[in-house]
Amino acid sequence: MNKRFDNKICIVTGAAQGIGRGVAIRLANEGAKVVMADFSPLVEDVLAEITTNGGDAITIQANLETYQGAQDTVNKAIENYGRVDVLVNNVGGAIWMKPFINFSEEDIQKEISRSLFPTLWCCRAVLPVMVKQQSGTIVNVSSIATRGINRIPYSTAKGGVNAMTASLAFEYANDGIRVNAVATGGTDAPPRKIPRNATPLTDDEKSWMQAVVDQTIDRTFMKRYGTIDEQVNAIVFLASDESSYITGSTVPVGGGDTG
Repeated sequence: MNKRFDNKICIVTGAAQGIGRGVAIRLANEGAKVVMADFSPLVEDVLAEITTNGGDAITIQANLETYQGAQDTVNKAIENYGRVDVLVNNVGGAIWMKPFINFSEEDIQKEISRSLFPTLWCCRAVLPVMVKQQSGTIVNVSSIATRGINRIPYSTAKGGVNAMTASLAFEYANDGIRVNAVATGGTDAPPRKIPRNATPLTDDEKSWMQAVVDQTIDRTFMKRYGTIDEQVNAIVFLASDESSYITGSTVPVGGGDTG
């Protein structure tokens, strides 16, 4: 029986943990050859899981906050598989949760670098390949936190991802390239093996983080966090040919919260 991603070459960034790991495993299970990019060596554990189950994947440890890291990732896909059919830009995530006036200049720069530039750089690196092919699909992982509290720099970065998504789709539709985003809602995930912020939280920081959790649940119709699989379902759908007439869209997967 044919699978949705048979013979498709798919890059997944941030594949070591969480949603990115889930996407990489699902794509491999559905027939894709997966290039998994992550800064963390934990991505090798995901590779072992995929290959043990008969999947085809490779890894690259790259700093996707730099253009060189993005270009190296695309180059590795071309060197090993000869093309890129799908790019899932999953790198990102709020480092701190606190009122905006408590963010330093350095904090703000780090948040933007973490949650905007990896998507921007990877799109820039992969588009020449997709234009040459006259085909390709990009799925950007955004967030419903574009309307949220205590993470304004992160919200700003994800708003940029949404604008990038719409504009790239408009600019490259005639080249056979689709670009969409999934705005993920609050998602239950195992504790991160490598935390975004390793510094122990102060009492104030715990309170500010709890306020984010409360606001996220309160704004959903379903009054709960989603699961990793619920996010993966939407991302993989947009990456597949089943969504062939969808482009330039940011799809909220937030239990009714549209961001």
